[in-house]
Amino acid sequence: MDGDSLVKILVLGSGGREHALCWKIAASPLVTKLWCAPGNGGIADDAECVPIDIADHPAVVAFCKANAVDFVVVGPDAAVAAGVVDDLNAAGFKAFGPTKAAARLESSKRFTKELCRAHNIPSAAYGHFSDAESAKAYVRAQGAPIVVKADGLAAGKGVVIAQTVDDAVAAVDLMFGGAFGASGAEVVIEQFMEGEEASFFVLCDGEHALPLATAQDYKRAFDGDTGPNTGGMGACSPAPVMTEQMCASVMNEMIHPTLRAMQAMGAPYKGVLFAGIMVTKEGPKLVEYNARFGDPECQVLMLRMKSDLLPALLACADAQLKHFDLRWNDDAALTVILATKGYPGDYGKGSVIRGLDQAKALEGVEVFHAGTRRHGSDIIANGGRVLNICAMGKTVGEARERAYRAVDLIDWPEGFCRRDIGWRAVAREQT
Repeated sequence: MDGDSLVKILVLGSGGREHALCWKIAASPLVTKLWCAPGNGGIADDAECVPIDIADHPAVVAFCKANAVDFVVVGPDAAVAAGVVDDLNAAGFKAFGPTKAAARLESSKRFTKELCRAHNIPSAAYGHFSDAESAKAYVRAQGAPIVVKADGLAAGKGVVIAQTVDDAVAAVDLMFGGAFGASGAEVVIEQFMEGEEASFFVLCDGEHALPLATAQDYKRAFDGDTGPNTGGMGACSPAPVMTEQMCASVMNEMIHPTLRAMQAMGAPYKGVLFAGIMVTKEGPKLVEYNARFGDPECQVLMLRMKSDLLPALLACADAQLKHFDLRWNDDAALTVILATKGYPGDYGKGSVIRGLDQAKALEGVEVFHAGTRRHGSDIIANGGRVLNICAMGKTVGEARERAYRAVDLIDWPEGFCRRDIGWRAVAREQT
């Protein structure tokens, strides 16, 4: 199958990221059939949802065989870390996403920190611990503020930015006490970095890297960047802090050395590599790597991408990326996450969401679903992060105004959102 054939595609996942990917892939003239497993209430508008447990790799492979799937696009971090790409490749199927060995860049904080140390990639000073007492001793020696991270995957929530030593000690106890299961059996404790955070994405084919547009994510639950860390409450693109010079530094000091290192250890990185960047006084530093598209950054990137996404994803799998370029819309994009009250803690499910058609009818607005399901003609909330209300505009400020106008048309008393997404970018536009 060459890059210009007509293709049948399966997307794995059920969140807002996967809805944005399905929406973008569905627009490709190369696609003859698009499935999403398991999908959600909104993805059903863009792809045929199939009720497969994506953790059941033999079931995924069996579906691909039965339906002659040409290409599988893997969305979530857990699926990547579990080696679904390895199992698909072994069965003869082409997939977009890194192998289990390459995905250690996300699935093990320790692996990435050691790689950074070995290859002089700028990142925070750190310690790695497999018992609580030595971790607490390190915290007391370093002082606060300090960052405590579960070593493994924790759905974006295994990070505590502790403002006091007592908070850090409590976070160590929480992680070793089993709050994040096996992910917290080891912890990485990092120096707190002062600066502005941004999200930097590159497509990789094992050797070459193609940078995508920049984005900025808003992780805290409440306005003013307060409250607990979440999987992300909104995002905007571009991230004004990421100048051309800054992007070039990230490519030369982080991305290229990482790809060379992965290739040298026999685990070439293919797929999307997401570098969380802290822009400090000393320049950009790596916060962490993720082995998949960010959620909700993916949503704003897909809105701004003018090019057909599919050939670029195929080029990653086929090691043909060096011939590639992507075109981007100069307009800004912004997304606001509507979440169920209580998220990221305990929350209810089953409430009905109304007003989506009115919101979607606004100019420049797109609504991606995350935690929803359909019940007859109703859309039902079925998760923590439930909807992504996205908008385009000439500026981040205009995109934000449109997005919140759409938010205000949605009738869902059980939901909440931040009202200040994009504040850093908007503040820059106003100076």
